[in-house]
Amino acid sequence: MSPDLLLIGSFLLALLLGVPVAIALGLGGVVGILAGLSPDMLATLGTNTYNSVAKYPLIAIPLFILTGLIFERAGVAASLVRFAQAIIGPRHGGLTVVAVLVCLIMGGMSGSGPADAAAVAMVMLPSMRKAGYPQPFSATLIAASSSTAILIPPSIALILYSIVVPGVDLRALFAAGVFPGILAGLSLLVPALFLARKYRWEDPKDSERPPFWPSFKAALPALFAPVIILGGLRSGLFTPTEAAVVAVTYGVIVGCLVYRNLSIRNLFDLITDAAVTSGVVMLIIALAGIFAWAGTTLGTFQHLADALLSLSDNGWVLLGLVMVLVLIAGMLLDAVSIYLILIPIVLPLMNHFGWNPVWFGILLAMNIAIGQFTPPVAVNLMVTTRIANIRLEHTIGWALVFIAAMGVSLLLVMLLPGIALWLPDKLGFVVGQW
Repeated sequence: MSPDLLLIGSFLLALLLGVPVAIALGLGGVVGILAGLSPDMLATLGTNTYNSVAKYPLIAIPLFILTGLIFERAGVAASLVRFAQAIIGPRHGGLTVVAVLVCLIMGGMSGSGPADAAAVAMVMLPSMRKAGYPQPFSATLIAASSSTAILIPPSIALILYSIVVPGVDLRALFAAGVFPGILAGLSLLVPALFLARKYRWEDPKDSERPPFWPSFKAALPALFAPVIILGGLRSGLFTPTEAAVVAVTYGVIVGCLVYRNLSIRNLFDLITDAAVTSGVVMLIIALAGIFAWAGTTLGTFQHLADALLSLSDNGWVLLGLVMVLVLIAGMLLDAVSIYLILIPIVLPLMNHFGWNPVWFGILLAMNIAIGQFTPPVAVNLMVTTRIANIRLEHTIGWALVFIAAMGVSLLLVMLLPGIALWLPDKLGFVVGQW
């Protein structure tokens, strides 16, 4: 059996047997080295794992994870919900607009879909249940809306993409994710509002509009977080990694001094939780280094890319195939694993057809976002259904509706690259040709 098949086959077999993704990646890499190279090459394992994580931009990942936890525990979601309700007011489907809007804003703080799903679901689900929305619908809408966190900066997935794909400006990626993220949120609102009005959910007579100015004043510190991050990056005041430090500092100030929901003891617990989550992410990245080195040295990734190229010489056809492949992967794996596994395979295709790397990164992120609320795994949906105390299978029908809606926004960004590339181009970031 060829080393290529042993490398990929052992990795897939380990996943099917329930082995954690990080261990499966490392195991696949070791099998590939033994089959196609030499046992002596196992001496490179330490070097490869170290080189995978010894990268300055990766410092931003644990810091943005900590930022998301801080804002989640600080009560930011509750203040944003109240402010959004003051803007939208009582109307049929008003709470669906509030849910999507708050998820988009929360995405500008944490960059993590599951964290946003948990924070927003805790606040929104009781209100939506009281207004007459079915719990499976509400849980699915929040799960789908929170998936936009992978697009809205600061996105942890986009940070990793900028590291894996050489020469991509992270600031350009952050800016490129803004309009596709908003578009994805708006696409979810179309069926949500239609269904709310069709079934007469949320009678406006039973709702009260919170006072605008007190709600705005309470939400103002939270609204400033995305402005500080993006404004600092645009002005050159700090780098993306430094932006993560600023975000943590600002979150601590807001949580401890403004909302006063955090204490020193809370911060210690949050740092512990962030360290555990970051450790899992870094372990995946470290052991993926073994897999990537083995696949590159053996030529496995190039062979797979050549096999895809042999299917068609039409760039749009292959782009569609890649999107389907990423969607399937997104249904089963987390964003970090998908980037580390698939990018070495699709990178030759991107270079061959001259796809803009910033635009292509946003397409991947949108596809992975859809996967975050697509069963069977659906990590965001698992979070919201657990909080709603319902079974995952009860949400499948609603999930299909929102998958189709976000699929339309993905198709628009695919056909009109300017949706993603206009803003970074206007801000003066390097986006390449399009």
